[in-house]
Amino acid sequence: MASRAEKAETHWARLLGLMGRRTLPEGGALLITPCSSVQTSFMRFAIDVVFLDRDGQVVKIVPELKPYRGALGGRGARSALELPAGAAAQCGIAVGDRLVCEDGGQKCIGRQRAGPLSSLAGGPNA
Repeated sequence: MASRAEKAETHWARLLGLMGRRTLPEGGALLITPCSSVQTSFMRFAIDVVFLDRDGQVVKIVPELKPYRGALGGRGARSALELPAGAAAQCGIAVGDRLVCEDGGQKCIGRQRAGPLSSLAGGPNA
């Protein structure tokens, strides 16, 4: 899903987010924490936003959020994973999934559902 995730934890890193970038490369992501809402002001491209609770469980997905828009994570949202537009659907991410990250959030490699861990690199049921 995201082989090169950046983490935005400071006030300035969260404020700047993806502003000023031309694109978010395939396999790239930005994990913003704490975060219960996002805005795409001054961005040049659409993104998917996956809102997570404190345990990494998906509470809301906002697909293809266009520039100059905003999104609220809703009840329980504590962080947001920003992905290239279409990546959440391509990976089969669904509300209730628990995302699994390594290296302190630098690699989000899979998800857990009711069954065993599924790698997102091979698709939703790999």
